[in-house]
Amino acid sequence: MTDPEEIPGAADAPLPRILGNTGSLVTAGAESTGALWRLAEPGRQLDANLVRVPPRGSIDAHAEPDLDVLLLVVDGDGVLGSAAGPCPVESGSLVWLPHGSVRSVRAGENGLSYVTVHCRRPGMRIQSRPGA
Repeated sequence: MTDPEEIPGAADAPLPRILGNTGSLVTAGAESTGALWRLAEPGRQLDANLVRVPPRGSIDAHAEPDLDVLLLVVDGDGVLGSAAGPCPVESGSLVWLPHGSVRSVRAGENGLSYVTVHCRRPGMRIQSRPGA
């Protein structure tokens, strides 16, 4: 392994950081539902969330019209619904959700926790109307 001190320009580059441990976050949030964690680092180019769906809970069908999403199941199991039919998922399943695809999520008996990652959505900006 190369020592970071030996990488040219490494001293001036942004540093990688460990942000947490999904196992610990899932265990700590076992009774919680929804987003247990969100990537919130300033200057980031990605959005990421750790989501917990309770046992036998579900997320209704929805689509992300503009962005592809990568979904990684980190705990539990369930079913991803799509136009192609139900797709069983479990810890370790890695799913690509192309932009525009409609999907739903249903957790199994022990719940389902997953991480989603996609390009960062631009923040809302106040702008003048054209011609104003």
